[in-house]
Amino acid sequence: MMARGRDDDELRELALTRLEHAQEFYANLLAYVLVNGTLVVIWWMSGGGSFWPIFPILGWGIGIAFHAWRTFRHDEPTETRIRRDMDRLRRG
Repeated sequence: MMARGRDDDELRELALTRLEHAQEFYANLLAYVLVNGTLVVIWWMSGGGSFWPIFPILGWGIGIAFHAWRTFRHDEPTETRIRRDMDRLRRG
């Protein structure tokens, strides 16, 4: 039996899309770690003081969190949610 009435081609496309999104996320995460790690090293080598790398760490970290949420949540809309939204749109 097919998942939610999908055929193999649809499931393959969905799987490929999810894998591409995961690869993009991991590339973004690697860049985040490398860049922010470098900023922390620069901060440390320049004598420390006020921990200014926190600003890019937190700012970019928010973006990473949203990217992870978009990439790894797999809660496709249910028929009930779709119909409820359609009804909301009709009422306008």
